[in-house]
Amino acid sequence: MDPHEENDSINVRVMEPMPGYVEFITRGYATMVSALKDCTACGFELSKRTLLDNAYITWAEIGLFFMCAVMWTMMRRGLTACLFKPFAQWCRLQRKDIAKLPESAWKFLFYSMSWSYSTYLLFFTQYSFFHDPPSVFYDWKSGMTVPTDIAIAYLIQGSFYGHSIYATVYMDAWRKDSIVMVVHHIITLALITFSYAFRYHNIGVLVLFLHDINDIQLEFTKLNVYFKTRGGSYYMVNDILSNMGSVSFSITWFWFRLYWFPLKVLYASCISSLESVPNIPFYFFFNFLLFALLLMNIYWFLYIVLFVVKVLTGQMREVNDVREYDEEEQLKMRGDNADHQNTVSEGKHVQNGVMKEKHL
Repeated sequence: MDPHEENDSINVRVMEPMPGYVEFITRGYATMVSALKDCTACGFELSKRTLLDNAYITWAEIGLFFMCAVMWTMMRRGLTACLFKPFAQWCRLQRKDIAKLPESAWKFLFYSMSWSYSTYLLFFTQYSFFHDPPSVFYDWKSGMTVPTDIAIAYLIQGSFYGHSIYATVYMDAWRKDSIVMVVHHIITLALITFSYAFRYHNIGVLVLFLHDINDIQLEFTKLNVYFKTRGGSYYMVNDILSNMGSVSFSITWFWFRLYWFPLKVLYASCISSLESVPNIPFYFFFNFLLFALLLMNIYWFLYIVLFVVKVLTGQMREVNDVREYDEEEQLKMRGDNADHQNTVSEGKHVQNGVMKEKHL
């Protein structure tokens, strides 16, 4: 046998089949416990040294991040004033829906763009991360060059989540899960920033792909809810589309975030990462953030279950966002008109009739 052919056969990697939940839990638990026992020198000093030795990010990249975050905020304000709100008024939507539409239209537009780009990277380029998640750590090296196409995805997503922290507090409608949403944006931004700095960008693309699709479906559903009653008339086509969107959203939330996310992303980050790169930097830190993301996905899935239960038991006859405050709760929070005017003059923020103090 030719030596070159022998080397080629040795270098061929066999694609691992996707594990089940039982294998993920048992192997993940065993691997993390073993890694914890082996980390005898773990502590602040080791973390500091590892951060300085393996994190690569330039001041120019940080400046570009802030510039793009401001750009997203200005773009949203401009589109709201010049397009979204005038269009909602032209369509003669209900007054409460005119206030809600700009937020949903903006998010639908962004996530459609970002998810399309992630889809392009995973399915129309040379990357095989979706079909072979362990490959995200093949040939990893500290300080390796980030491919330009992936760096663009990181800049888009990172700056958008920087904008989203501000937007959730000062621009979006205040909901029952808004505090959790702020925490989600902070964790997501931390994952994006540190995964870029430590060159875990391959798995980052997979995480973004598995999450953005649900935001598209959520905002699509809400937009059709707003448009089903306009100009004093009822439009069945928008009602049907909103119902279809809510069903699709519920299914894909479980499939993408509670099935593929743990079995593709978490399996690769917990188990495959150590197999490819023993003593991989910040192993526990990144897995902690990813598991926190999974817990929030489960938290929001409970809202979906609540929605389904309300529909099946007849408590809800039409699609609605169960995270939003109902009219009775809004009245309690809003108070009388005089208090409302005083609140505005004192600098508090009012969205959808719900008061929100302007502090982080």
